Amino acid sequence: MGTYILKRIMAIIPIFLLATLLTFGMIHLSPVDPAEAYLSAAHIQSKDEILAQKRHEFGLDQPLHVQYVNSIIKICQFDFGISYLSNKPVWEEVTYRMPATIQLALGSILLAILVSVPLGFLAGIKKNSGIDHFSRLLSFFGASIPSFWLGYLLIFFFSVKLDLFPVEGIGTWQHLVLPSVTLALPLIALYTRLLRASVLENLQEPYVLFARTRGIHEKVIMGKHVLRIAISPMITGLGMNLGKLLTGTIIVEAVFSWPGFGRYFIEAIFNRDVPVIQCYVLLAAGLFIFSNLIVDLIQMCIDPRISRKGGQRQ
Repeated sequence: MGTYILKRIMAIIPIFLLATLLTFGMIHLSPVDPAEAYLSAAHIQSKDEILAQKRHEFGLDQPLHVQYVNSIIKICQFDFGISYLSNKPVWEEVTYRMPATIQLALGSILLAILVSVPLGFLAGIKKNSGIDHFSRLLSFFGASIPSFWLGYLLIFFFSVKLDLFPVEGIGTWQHLVLPSVTLALPLIALYTRLLRASVLENLQEPYVLFARTRGIHEKVIMGKHVLRIAISPMITGLGMNLGKLLTGTIIVEAVFSWPGFGRYFIEAIFNRDVPVIQCYVLLAAGLFIFSNLIVDLIQMCIDPRISRKGGQRQ
């Protein structure tokens, strides 16, 4: 186990360096000059001497390879520069807003698991039943409806008409309900379909027939064996969506005025705040890499058929 984890961590290093290289390249290939963007955000007239001074201050007059090495060193120190808009350290701004995004992401993930696991499992073991048809309808609805439209629809019915939940802001559990439902519905659709298909596939496996032949109780077969193996694809999807939720809650945060990292990123785009954009891209890459590593380790614990050497089923 320790060797496998070490190998996976070592494999992360070149992937992260590639992500930093792509981010660095996109920023320097962009027609937007970071020095000009800073002066524009600060409402300073872009004169040649001031522009040259800012380019020197940002190190933009150095060779590209020197700039790249310096950026790697700063990233390792969690130094993403100063925000052009707020004139504060970017990492300080991110850590201030990230707890709200984490709260929203975890709330939606928890809701998606609580709904999709029993629904997908029952739909799989009771094929073509009423609950199976309901799961298909819910999956179709969740996969089809846009998140921003669903958010406004929930606000109209549950906030404006029924006055059950607040429209925007953060602070109480009532504020978390509507944004979490908006984010969770597409996940419920995905996880329900994945779990249903995996359960149907595993019910045809020989180990289920052998277990029934040995006289093992049906509930034990379904709960201890079928569900344990069938939930593996869902965990993989969960790991892929965890990074997406932590960095991709932009639309929902904008609809519900949620003070998270996604909304901060939108403001950075409109104001051409290059350090914030760079931090967002690198943080997204790091979260995807880390979440995939955690998923692989969980998969090893759940499914013993996965080889610790190559991550393949034996």
